[in-house]
Amino acid sequence: MKLYAAALLVVLPCLAATPEIDKNRALGFPTAPVKLEIFSDFTCPHCRVLHETVLPQLKSDYVVNGKVYIVDRAFPLTGAGHEHSREAFAYAVAAARINKYQQVADVLYAQQSAWAMTGNIWPAVASALPLAADHKKVQALVKDPGVLAEIEAEYQEGIAVGLNQTPTLI
Repeated sequence: MKLYAAALLVVLPCLAATPEIDKNRALGFPTAPVKLEIFSDFTCPHCRVLHETVLPQLKSDYVVNGKVYIVDRAFPLTGAGHEHSREAFAYAVAAARINKYQQVADVLYAQQSAWAMTGNIWPAVASALPLAADHKKVQALVKDPGVLAEIEAEYQEGIAVGLNQTPTLI
């Protein structure tokens, strides 16, 4: 019994530091034997390649049959070429709140070259949201402090485990 209590004392701080998983930003079954966390940046061309070529194969080979649970995590890079990363994540996380994360993530990667340098993100996001009501919801949610806090928590989680580039898979 003392051994279990000691193990809990070691594990509990680690569990408390991990941001809660937004099921709208995850693929598969939480009970899958493997959990794959993907720390990415919507302005990263390597992340786009992962999203468009590797992720579909992972889904069809491992997620659909319950072997892998994939969780998208925000790791907005800083510096030249990444000035609009956090804003893109804000739109994507806001879209997740109305069950439209995957559609917005897909279009952000597909249209990366159109918005990443200019910061004109909304036209890409709007194209993934066919209903005017969804436009209003996402535009309101993007300003929600909870959305920004979720992005920052995931970024800090990445920093805590030593991330310095994207994509990173854990």
